Amino acid sequence: MPSETPQPSFVLVRPQMGENIGAAARAMWNFGLDRMRIVAPRDGWPNPKAVAMASGAGRLLDEAQMAADLPEALADCTYVFATTARPRELTKPVFSPEGAMKKAAELIGQGEKVAVLFGPERAGLENDDIAKANAIITVPVNPEFASLNLGQCVLLTAYEWRRQADTVPEEVTDLGKNDWATNAEIEALVTHYEDRLVEAGYFFPPEKAPGMKTVFRNLWSRMRLTRADVQMLHGIMRQMVRWKEHSDK
Repeated sequence: MPSETPQPSFVLVRPQMGENIGAAARAMWNFGLDRMRIVAPRDGWPNPKAVAMASGAGRLLDEAQMAADLPEALADCTYVFATTARPRELTKPVFSPEGAMKKAAELIGQGEKVAVLFGPERAGLENDDIAKANAIITVPVNPEFASLNLGQCVLLTAYEWRRQADTVPEEVTDLGKNDWATNAEIEALVTHYEDRLVEAGYFFPPEKAPGMKTVFRNLWSRMRLTRADVQMLHGIMRQMVRWKEHSDK
């Protein structure tokens, strides 16, 4: 069983080589992290090459949560970081690894569930992946050679978590009778709005629709919503649709 120590989940998104998954597990366990999630590994699962590379950290692979896609992997999370070395055209807070793990420690100390995304080895996370995150982690590497191995990136982030872990605050944010919305609840809300906007012809012209949807989803990920906020926004959209249908009669 994973330890009960408060910590973020490290999510490997479409990893390609078993050796790199094993190296990531070993890096995590070096710094006391044992909550690994794996999204759609290229070579299937389980992977004997991952086990061999993990050495003494094989338990993390045995207990890793498998997910078919990213929304499934993030369903219970309330705050998500995405690691990337390349500049993106998405408006998000950008943290250093140290700053990100300090923020993660604060959020986890308040009872939130935090995840950190790591992309596949060939090109890293795609914009659609990053659009689902609340913030970006960028490592200050040599601009002429910015590529980090998956295991190296996990190691660096895990190290910064270890440095911050002892500073997790004891207090919990008072949300009254409310809770932060989970990623699954946000995903359902965004899908609700996106579907209605598709019906209204908002995403036009067709060739620009995919990019418009990515920007639209990125907008939602920048907002911290409670479950009450989500329920209210669902109600607003339902009422607008009912009003439109009534006015057309």
